[in-house]
Amino acid sequence: MEALPRQTIVDVLEDRLREDILAGRHPVGGYLPPERELAHGYGVTRTTLKHAFGRLVQAGLLETRHGVGTRVRDYARLGGADLLPMLVRHSSGWIGEVFEVRRSIGALIAEQAAARATAVQKGELRALLTAVAEAGDADAVQLADIEVHRALARATGNRVYVLLTNTLFQAYLPVRSALVAPFTNPAAAHARLAPVVEAVVAGDGGAAHTAAEDYLLETELIMLGGEGE
Repeated sequence: MEALPRQTIVDVLEDRLREDILAGRHPVGGYLPPERELAHGYGVTRTTLKHAFGRLVQAGLLETRHGVGTRVRDYARLGGADLLPMLVRHSSGWIGEVFEVRRSIGALIAEQAAARATAVQKGELRALLTAVAEAGDADAVQLADIEVHRALARATGNRVYVLLTNTLFQAYLPVRSALVAPFTNPAAAHARLAPVVEAVVAGDGGAAHTAAEDYLLETELIMLGGEGE
């Protein structure tokens, strides 16, 4: 194996090990080679290897048993949604599944927000929607759009919806720049999102659910190249 650059040795080793695990070069449930052998192969010290192991244990990809060794955790069965950013970064195939969840959760959030949003929260939603139209470029529009969805989640009064929303956005953060197509035209982005906010502000749960489903599907198709603006 090629020795790793020394300036960011733990970071690079962590990335290399993570890629090997996610690519199946270290099979789920299997033990990694002995530390001395693995460290020698990567051209690092055992201390560096232990630091990288610690990060991957914390990330949910490895588990270490004292006196036995370190093995690859069954992350698909036992892991949490916090693994999604690294999985998306490894394989774009995860994006479709993230979007499927995004559609169903987003529609439920809009419906609950319509039933529970306070007057203050409705005012915040209107202001954040306006910010979408006024954003200066595609990146700013995308970020403004995200803030509307965060506010919708907060308006449900359910903190789990807030955390799920944050997790889903974090999941595609590694590839966000490739999903900017729906946000290149601020006026069009505003027009697509406005029916969701309007239904929530009106307190119409059914309309909010439908509007959110329509919005999320339309933006998904644009992001994945299924249709243009």
